[in-house]
Amino acid sequence: MTGVQPTKAVVLARGLGTRMRRAGTALSAAQARIADMGLKAMMPIGQEEQAGIGGRPFVDYVISALADAGIIDVCLVIGPEHQLVRDYYTAVRPERVAIHYAEQTEPLGTGDAVRAAEAFAGDDRFVMVNSDNYYSASSLRLLAAAPGTALVGFDAATMVARSNIPAERLASFAIVDTDAHGHLVDILEKPSPDELRARGEHALVSMNCFLFSPSIFPACASIGRSPRGEYEIVDAVRALVSAGEAVSVVRADDAVLDLSGRSDVPAVMAALDGQDVRL
Repeated sequence: MTGVQPTKAVVLARGLGTRMRRAGTALSAAQARIADMGLKAMMPIGQEEQAGIGGRPFVDYVISALADAGIIDVCLVIGPEHQLVRDYYTAVRPERVAIHYAEQTEPLGTGDAVRAAEAFAGDDRFVMVNSDNYYSASSLRLLAAAPGTALVGFDAATMVARSNIPAERLASFAIVDTDAHGHLVDILEKPSPDELRARGEHALVSMNCFLFSPSIFPACASIGRSPRGEYEIVDAVRALVSAGEAVSVVRADDAVLDLSGRSDVPAVMAALDGQDVRL
C-alpha cells in the first residue's frame, strides 16, 4: 500500500492548550470563550458566523487544505470533554470530507493520540497533522506524493519570512537532519542557538506534518514516556528509523501558521483573511 495516494488524515486536537488559556492578547468574546477552554482547533478565525462558534474555526482551514490535497476522510482526535467539536461538524455537514472521531481518554501526548486513531487508519497510509498549525495544500500534496513514511521539512528562512513565527521562536520547534538520500537521520527537538546556527538559515524545521504507514502503531506502542510524562510521536518516528525503516524528508519552501497562544490569533486571522474554505 506504500504507493497508493493517501486519502485519510488524522488531526491531533486533544492538547490541553496551556498557552492558549493564559491571559494576554485581548480577544473577542467568542474567541476568549474558546481560549479559556484551551480548544485551539475551534478558535474562531474567519469572520463568517458558524454554528455554535461565532466565527469559522481554525480547524476548518486545516481540513479544507487537506481536502485540497486529496484527503476525503478526516479523523479528529479529541478528548471526552470535546462534545463541542462533534456538535459543530454535525451541524455544518462537510461535503468534501467525511469527519470521523477518535477519543484520547487522557492527554498523554502525540504518540498516544496517534494510537487512538488506529482503528480509523486500518491498513492504509495516512497524513497526520496538528490542529493548531495551518499547512498549505501545496505542502500537503508534496507529502501525499511521497513513498512509504515521510515528513515535511520546512525551510527555516521561509518560515521566518512568511509565517507568524519569528526567528527566535524556531528553537521551540524541531530541526530535521537527513542523509545524502534525503532520509531522516534524527529530529532534534528544541535546538540550542548553536545547534540552529550550525545548520544554517535553511535548516529544515519539523512542524508535525507526517505521512505514516501502519508501522507507526507498533512504534508508538514500543516507546516509553518522555521526561515530561508523555508518549511523543517524535520518539515513535525515531523508533522506526532505528528499526531500519526509511523515512523520507520532503523539503517545502512554504509557510506554516502557528496558533499556540492568544498572541498568535491576530496574525493568523490576518494571514487567512480571504482564504477560501470548502469542507
